[in-house]
Amino acid sequence: MSCSAEQLAPLFSPNATNAAAAAQYICGQFDAVSDRFTDTGFAIDTTYLLFSAYLVFSMQLGFAMLCAGSVRAKNTMNIMLTNVLDAAAGGLFYYLFGFAFAFGAPSNGFIGRHFFGLKDVPTSSFDYSNFLYQWAFAIAAAGITSGSIAERTQFVAYLIYSSFLTGFVYPVVSHWFWSGDGWASAFNTGNLLFGTGVIDFAGSGVVHMVGGIAGLWGALIEGPRIGRFDHTGRAIALRGHSASLVVLGTFLLWFGWYGFNPGSFNKILIPYAAKSYYGQWSAVGRTAVTTTLAGCTAALTTLFGKRILSGHWNVTDVCNGLLGGFAAITAGCSVVEPWAAVVCGFVAALVLIGCNRLAERVKFDDPLEAAQLHGGCGTWGVIFTALFASEKYVNEVYPGKPGRPYGLFMGGGGRLLAAHVIQILVVVGWVSATMGPLFYILHRLKLLRISKDDELAGMDMTRHGGFAYVYEDDSHKHGIQMRRVEPSPNQI
Repeated sequence: MSCSAEQLAPLFSPNATNAAAAAQYICGQFDAVSDRFTDTGFAIDTTYLLFSAYLVFSMQLGFAMLCAGSVRAKNTMNIMLTNVLDAAAGGLFYYLFGFAFAFGAPSNGFIGRHFFGLKDVPTSSFDYSNFLYQWAFAIAAAGITSGSIAERTQFVAYLIYSSFLTGFVYPVVSHWFWSGDGWASAFNTGNLLFGTGVIDFAGSGVVHMVGGIAGLWGALIEGPRIGRFDHTGRAIALRGHSASLVVLGTFLLWFGWYGFNPGSFNKILIPYAAKSYYGQWSAVGRTAVTTTLAGCTAALTTLFGKRILSGHWNVTDVCNGLLGGFAAITAGCSVVEPWAAVVCGFVAALVLIGCNRLAERVKFDDPLEAAQLHGGCGTWGVIFTALFASEKYVNEVYPGKPGRPYGLFMGGGGRLLAAHVIQILVVVGWVSATMGPLFYILHRLKLLRISKDDELAGMDMTRHGGFAYVYEDDSHKHGIQMRRVEPSPNQI
């Protein structure tokens, strides 16, 4: 595209026809420039969304390492294989059904009905990058559930529940709260629940509660692992075999969360005001900050809380506390002030500790604390958002409906809280009504839990052809017995 004096000079003359031609030529050049800027904007936003999708997908490696380190060595290959298949089976079923059920517009408020097999994609609203990003979220929900039922579940059961969860259960929930047609979505400006809709920005309820509640039902129906509770009902710790893998997985999940939360904007090139330096790119940065602060606060709170309760500095507990803070801030990360994120992380740690104590009392066994972490902390995150959402940020992140209700503690009234209480109830009800019967049917068909002999021997040897590690334990070979060393009362 070029424009020169030689091109324009013949068009400027007293002749009206030439004057009109000159104006048309100049306007055409401006239109071409405008179109080029529009194309550039789409390219920038798509690149941002794809990069975020890659970050969220990297969380699958984090889940795999966290799960592997949290189980005993004899089940390492099994749990890593389930993480791989969560992504693989989830990819196929989300492509065939899930994305259409979640975002297939136009549709009713309950379920989408277009884009099956990505038919008619791309459109003005959805491109292939949107599918990839949402698929990464769907398999994250399935990965949460796999941790709850680790070390005792038949392989076929993983395939069945993972396909059902990513292909139907999770997409319906995401349609309700994230689609522009969803009955409780904050994006459905034509029919907002209580005038606000549910502000679950990146999925404390949509992703974490769904995965946590599904895992809750699976673990309840299967029952605890052999040896988790003795004959008196006292809890026996069945510790994971590698704290190193737990820490590695935690840091990978932390890294991926910067795609999970900030990436949920989907677009970055949106100005908010006349100030050239302030726009959605600022909100993206703020969301990364609130995510970081919530996780850090939860980690430190868990560190000292568990030190008081158990007398030890436990790295695994700290990692779970960190992830609990991330799960909680996910709903409100874009609409709260950084100081509120500190409050979120502090309470999330207490919620996780409390849920774990309750789980021991009722003899509930979850090897990764996934139901407590994602279900419990995710529920707190939904409530937290309804209490601390800022008026300014709500109107920026959710435009199109001025005067929306915002956080109760920020002076916005109780309508947002009412909408979020309804979200909690319907998510618990929907996942319980779908995943509970599925796990029960698998149990009745003897497709859910492995045999006692297989569980004692470990699934790596009985189901996967051998252990993940080849090693000899010299302490057993030479008869050396390790004993537990308690800290003295005056030690810190």
